[in-house]
Amino acid sequence: MLIKFKVSNFKCFEEDFVLDLSTSNGYTFNTECIKNGNVNCAVIYGYNGAGKSNLGLAIFDLIEHLTDKNRNEQLYKNYINAYSQTNIASFSYEFLINGLVVKYEYEKSDYKVIISEHLWIDSNKVVSFDRRNGNNLFEVNLKGVNTLNNIINDNQLSVLKYIRNNSVLDDNPINEAFLGLFNFVEHMLFFRSLEDRTFLGWNNESKRITDEIIEKDKVQDFEKFLNDANVKCKLCIVDVLDKKELAFDFGKKRILFTEIISTGTSALMLFYFWYLQILSSEVSMVFIDEFDAFYHHELSRLIINRLKDSGIQFIVTTHNTSIMSNDLMRPDCYFLMNKKRILPLSKCTDRELREAHNIEKIYKANGFNIE
Repeated sequence: MLIKFKVSNFKCFEEDFVLDLSTSNGYTFNTECIKNGNVNCAVIYGYNGAGKSNLGLAIFDLIEHLTDKNRNEQLYKNYINAYSQTNIASFSYEFLINGLVVKYEYEKSDYKVIISEHLWIDSNKVVSFDRRNGNNLFEVNLKGVNTLNNIINDNQLSVLKYIRNNSVLDDNPINEAFLGLFNFVEHMLFFRSLEDRTFLGWNNESKRITDEIIEKDKVQDFEKFLNDANVKCKLCIVDVLDKKELAFDFGKKRILFTEIISTGTSALMLFYFWYLQILSSEVSMVFIDEFDAFYHHELSRLIINRLKDSGIQFIVTTHNTSIMSNDLMRPDCYFLMNKKRILPLSKCTDRELREAHNIEKIYKANGFNIE
């Protein structure tokens, strides 16, 4: 799981911007929101332009050079912060992999060009590569790389990916954590609940959502999901030009699903599609930008509960304060952010927050301060 992330000189983040998921407060309620002492369920609030979407893009920047999964270079235009005095963006990640802390740091001059990379596993530095001044030699301290050529001339090739693809590593906890890092990163997923349906990571296949629901025999389950979300309907499969299509069943009449669904129902369908991947254990962590942009507040609560029940580590952004409740989560899992910092509610006040507190009411009364 991701336990800490830091970025600087990337897009709107000029100085070190730190998301720390390791600072849980020991609350005894909604303990399922915490895993191994770290925040497993996070909801982020911030004004428009505070950088919520850019935070997601920053976290998922490593998808470009560590994986072959879905990318979107258009999202990474204006890569370097406009006020920056340097042309280098810095990224730092701390993951908990197989019980070991894996720290990965790198610098880039744009979306593709890598300046340096460093990797620590269990506090031991195992990979180091600084390409400055024309250097093309890297250092590696992993068992099983004795015959590996330690020269890389391609500044878009990650040294970690090079080692993974060209070595037969010995079987030991350090190497298992190294490979476990790739397994985690390759299954990270970013998506938006907006109409552009942008996603990063997870996979690079593209298919229609309704086709996926039909192929996985999930029509009845999807129908139940929609009805649970108060979209009262009955679904069926119809044949259109020798192709199976999803449709609404009105008894004597059937209408293709995609022809009459509302924007909100379309957003629910998008979530359901990704939720199927989450339930099949194909996703390690999910970041959903504006996750409830088209939902009624009761639907937002339903989605949060579904994500909690799945056990996956999730980060969602929203403006909806109706889900800011100790009935649903806890103060160390709700975060406030601006362009300079992000903090959980538990660290935005000197007040000792208890389960009985109405944290939404405190928030609306300006009882939390992030400045």
